[in-house]
Order: sequence, then structure tokens, then C-alpha cells
Amino acid sequence: QVQLGESGGGLVQAGGSLRLSCAASGRTFSSYAVGWFRQAPGKDREFVAAVSASGRNTYYEDSVKGRFTISRDNAKNTVDLQMNSLKPEDTAVYYCAAKYRTIGFGPRDYDYWGQGTQVTVSS
Repeated sequence: QVQLGESGGGLVQAGGSLRLSCAASGRTFSSYAVGWFRQAPGKDREFVAAVSASGRNTYYEDSVKGRFTISRDNAKNTVDLQMNSLKPEDTAVYYCAAKYRTIGFGPRDYDYWGQGTQVTVSS
């Protein structure tokens, strides 16, 4: 069982930065891949980035490549998403999710979810 909680969301101007953090409970967190997803009003939840259980492999949705960086610290049971050069279209609720062992790219691949944190980018 893994419990997740996000923090770090807020309101920022276009071009600014935010750092989201996902804190996890559970002694076996290092066995789980972690993904970040986002959901804007009226839209489906979409993949943003993911990191493998070891932290060695990372994956990004095309629109965030070069702007967002995902990283994890298994000693602290945290996964961060550094978001730079933010755009109004990045506005959404951001969720972290955990999946045992292997990476997934769709919401249905993940078993555990946090409650989400709002990110709003003003133009």
C-alpha cells in the first residue's frame, strides 16, 4: 500500500517556475514507478512525466520536454516535478501516481493517487 500527497502548486505568471513535490508513505516506495498527470477543466487526465522505480529513467510528454524535470529521492520517499517556462496551457490540477515496478503512460496504469494540487499560470 502506498499513500501519496502533492504540494507546491499555486498561481504563477507565464514564464515563471514552480516545483511540485509528491510525498509517499510505505517502506517499498523504491519499488514503484511514479508518474505526474494533470487534468484541466473539461479535459481528460493526461500524462506529464514519469520516473522509474530506480530513478534512472525518465519520460516526458512532448509539450513539457525541456521545460519540466522529474526526479526522485528514494531515501526521502519523494518525487519532484520542477516546472520552468510555464505557459497558461499548463494550468491544471496536477496529480502524482504510483505503479508497482514498471512505468506506465496512461492513468489506468496506476494504482495509487494523490489528491492533486492546483497549478494556475496567468498570461
